[in-house]
Amino acid sequence: MSDNLIIAINRQYGSGGKEIGTLLAKELGIPIYDQEIPELASKKSGIRKDYFEKVDEKPTDSFLYALAMNTFSMNGTVNPFDHALSSDRLFNIQAETVQGLAKKSSCVIIGRCAEYILRDEPKLVSVYVCGQMEKRVERICRLYQLSEKEAQKKIMSIDKKRDSYYGYYAGKDWRACASYNLSLDSGVLGTEKTKEMIKKYIEVRFGSLEV
Repeated sequence: MSDNLIIAINRQYGSGGKEIGTLLAKELGIPIYDQEIPELASKKSGIRKDYFEKVDEKPTDSFLYALAMNTFSMNGTVNPFDHALSSDRLFNIQAETVQGLAKKSSCVIIGRCAEYILRDEPKLVSVYVCGQMEKRVERICRLYQLSEKEAQKKIMSIDKKRDSYYGYYAGKDWRACASYNLSLDSGVLGTEKTKEMIKKYIEVRFGSLEV
């Protein structure tokens, strides 16, 4: 354990959780980790980065993911036991990477069960950023030039994967308020006010925003 401030943000797809985390990290003067985590885990373990990316915040128990990971036996059939072991091994390496980042300095970590992995850290702040579907659809349409139907389909698909990943490794409901210190609707508050609410919580809980 450390005395570092760790802000772990889980987010519904399209809620702006990554943007909120980025703004928060910039104001507090601390690093933010998201897509960097698979790369760091790769460097730590010597395992190819794309192996971590293929299982990153995705379900581990599907036939399609076994295919994606190329876990075939010599006769060309899928071996689900090898797949399960390899997925768990990759998660454990990534979890060790997250623990190392928390010990190194105060930081913001996006997703990847960070609030579960770091649950014993005394200065962990766990946040769930959600949003009304129409607001999230509007955001994804704007960012990726998708139709409303395409955006909604993408949102539902990615949320389902994140929910399955979190449930498998953390053993809890990804969407349950009780899993977090804060649950905030960015569709109501907006990006800036959601960030300010997190800052206010930190200040009230720890007495200051100093890290």
